[in-house]
Amino acid sequence: MKIILHSDNINLLSHWQNAIKDDYSVVDDIDALMEVKSSIVIINFTACEPSCHDLIKKLAENANKVLILHRAPTLMMAKTLLKSGAMGYGNALMREHFILSAIHTIQEGMVWLYPEFTSELITQIPATNSNNEVNLQELTAREKDVALSLKDGLSYKDIAEKLDITPRTVKAHAQHVYAKLGVSDRLGLALLLK
Repeated sequence: MKIILHSDNINLLSHWQNAIKDDYSVVDDIDALMEVKSSIVIINFTACEPSCHDLIKKLAENANKVLILHRAPTLMMAKTLLKSGAMGYGNALMREHFILSAIHTIQEGMVWLYPEFTSELITQIPATNSNNEVNLQELTAREKDVALSLKDGLSYKDIAEKLDITPRTVKAHAQHVYAKLGVSDRLGLALLLK
């Protein structure tokens, strides 16, 4: 899929271009943007206000996948834009690896959300009375520690500090946990275990 960038801020465009390198096009005109088809469209939130919802719907009708990046992102706005059909939402100034992660996730047909919001969503999931031990029996002791910490919404960095291991090791354990429990991400894990 082609990657299309649209922003009213040249500094944000430059930041995104540095992350993506050379596999993108910039579309400045909103009318031209409405004609884009079958692409990943990355839009600065302020460039589509006040009609972001209409723009997202129109772009989705043209088989586009929309990633909205916002300088002041909020979980409430994430929920609103995802309901409108956006496939991703995050901080406009997030690190390059997050931008690339968002693009890759959206290319795979999945929804991408800024990691802070994923953790916040996880903490909002109400606990149930189910027996979580049954679900965790096939995990190693360390994988179980990581799984329970992820369920509670902790970041890889926080888990690494808590368990005295590296964030990279936490990520490896998390991938094993997801595979063994048949979930694709930390939100799926939280839903399974809460």
